[in-house]
Parts: sequence; structure tokens; C-alpha cells
Amino acid sequence: MDIYLKKRRWKIILFLFAVLIGVASLWYTNWLTGKLSEEERKKVELWAEATHTLASQNLDSNQDITLIVKISDQNTSIPLIVTNEADSILIFKNITLPPNRQQEVLHKELRKMKQQNAPIEIYISDIQKQYLYYRESYLLRNLRLFPVVQLLVIFLFIGVAYLAFSASRRAEQNQVWVGMSKETAHQLGTPISSLLAWLELLKLQNTDETTVSELEKDISRLEKITARFSKIGSKPELILTNLVDVIHSSVEYLKHRSPEKVKYEIRYDQAQNWEIPLNEALFSWVVENLSKNAMDAMNGSGQITFSLRQKEEQVIVDVTDTGKGILKSQFKTIFQPGFSTKKRGWGLGLSLAKRIVENYHKGRIFIRDSEINKGTTFRIILHKPQIKG
Repeated sequence: MDIYLKKRRWKIILFLFAVLIGVASLWYTNWLTGKLSEEERKKVELWAEATHTLASQNLDSNQDITLIVKISDQNTSIPLIVTNEADSILIFKNITLPPNRQQEVLHKELRKMKQQNAPIEIYISDIQKQYLYYRESYLLRNLRLFPVVQLLVIFLFIGVAYLAFSASRRAEQNQVWVGMSKETAHQLGTPISSLLAWLELLKLQNTDETTVSELEKDISRLEKITARFSKIGSKPELILTNLVDVIHSSVEYLKHRSPEKVKYEIRYDQAQNWEIPLNEALFSWVVENLSKNAMDAMNGSGQITFSLRQKEEQVIVDVTDTGKGILKSQFKTIFQPGFSTKKRGWGLGLSLAKRIVENYHKGRIFIRDSEINKGTTFRIILHKPQIKG
């Protein structure tokens, strides 16, 4: 449990760090674009002053206007439009116009400029003035978009890296699961063979039938467990099987090994057909793991209810206990390998149940709801057989 809390903490820290980088980048870019915007305003004002000077009727004919013309021609990046008092366009610069839509594009640009910046007044004479409108250069507009693009690239990289890491981790977990399962099945084979031999010897010695019967049950149980482990990692065979019978069989086995105060109930519509594609050996393992998890949550006293119903192409199994409940923050982590709220055990039961339901039966298993000190409901969704017409 501590492992997953630490992992979640690190994820939050990394996310906050990414947000901090993004905020810092946005703040710096806004500051920089603000400075550049001020510089562009000064350039436009200087251009307006040069235009005013050129238009003045009081220029001395011998005055050198080379510098003024140079200033006027120096603006090659800032789009601008000069209008008269009647709002008619007189001059425009740095605006690309299509041949057949010049006036439409110019008036559209003028509307944008009016919304973006206050006009600069150019006094041609005491009774005549013009208005200079402008908007940010292409470079400045792109610079404002840079932090957004930068953040998208960063988050895209993080997303791809996370998916690659998750895929690699899942593949590694699968190899560990398969290796551990195959080795467990192999190791169980030898003592089971030995126990079978001892059982035959006890039969020959006329040992008490009750003792022999119980030993047979336990050996049969061990063989079933070995078969389950041997199927992990291999594609299991799904056969049309009565789901109710599988749950009944598992519950009957658990009843004799559960505390007396644990009660079981199975609710279903007897009129419906409950045959679905199923691997009985593996699915009974799911039922047992969920039941054992419920028993632990109830501290050996309470009720476990299996509620079955059908919906369109699905069969839904709700497993409800009257235990201590699960925190909402643990709804997903509880299925991860190693997660456990108990001091004993490896925390593999629910992870194994999820693998069997989702990987082998292509279904879903999740916590439908849970309330502290009242109980929890696990939901399993399986698929009904496809009817070929």
C-alpha cells in the first residue's frame, strides 16, 4: 500500500513541476512579448512622426529628407493602415492582399487593428488629421504562441514516455506472472504425486474412510490449484458453462472453510439461461478471491451476496459484502499487484481476479460502490455468447 501512495505522490510532484515550468514559461514569454509590443508601438509612432514631417507643407525645399524617408521605409514587418477622418483607407503597409479581394481584406484588417490597439493621430495641418492603425507583427504573434506550443510538446513527450513505460512495465509484470505461475505449478506437481501415493497406501491399510475422504478432497483441491497456475500465461479455453453452477460450486466449497458467522446468498432469475463462454477453473478462482477478500473485510462476520442479472449482450455479477468498505482513492490501486490493507499476504488476489476477468475473459471488473463501515460491491461484466443467424 505504501508503494502505491509513494508512486501517486511522485506523480503529483511531477505534474506540479510540469505546471510550474509551464507557468514560468508563460510568464516570461508574456513579459518578453510585452516589451516587444512596446518597441513596436514606438516604431509605429516614429513612422507616424516621419509621415507627418513628410506631409508638412512647411518643409524647406533645401532640407535633407533622406533620414525621414529612411525611417518611413524602415518598417517592413508591422502591418499598418492610415485612414482619414471619414475612415477611408489612404495608405497600408505589410499586408498581403489577394488580387480579387483587396478591399474586403483591407477592411477586415482595419477592424482587427481597431480592436487591438488605439490609433495614432497624424496631424497633416491645423484642420486635417489622419489615423494610423496597426497590429502586432507576424513574429510577435508567433512568439505569443510559443509557450503554448512548448507546453503541448512537453505534455506530448511526457504522455508518449508514460505510455511506453507503462507498456514496458506491463510486459515485465506479465513475464513475472507467467514465470511465477509456471514455476508454482511445477513445484506443486511433485508433492501432489507423493500425496496420491500415500493416499493409496492408506486405502490399502483400511484407514478410516472419513480421513481418506478428506485427504482426497484436499489433494483434488491441490490439483485444481495446480491446473489454475498452469493456465496463467496460456490462452485459456472458454467453453459454454453455466455461470450459476460455477458460483454455486465455489460457494459450497467456501462455506465449509469460512467462519460460521459468514453467510452466503446467490440471487438470480431461474427462468434465464446462464450459459456463457467461461473457463471454469479460472473463474472459480475469481469467485474465491473476491469471497476471501470480503471475509477479511468483514472480520469473519457478515453476509456475501452474489447478484446476477442480464443486460442486452452482457451478464453482470455483483459481489456485495457487509464489511468495512474501501476508500474511493483506493478503487483503482486495490487491483494492482502488491496492494494490500492486510499485514499478511502478497496482495495478489484481486490483481489475479482482474487479470482473469479482463485478459482471459475480455470482461471488466471494478468496484461499483463502497461505503465505509457498511460494505463494498464489486461488479463483474461478462459477455453473453454470440448467436449466429
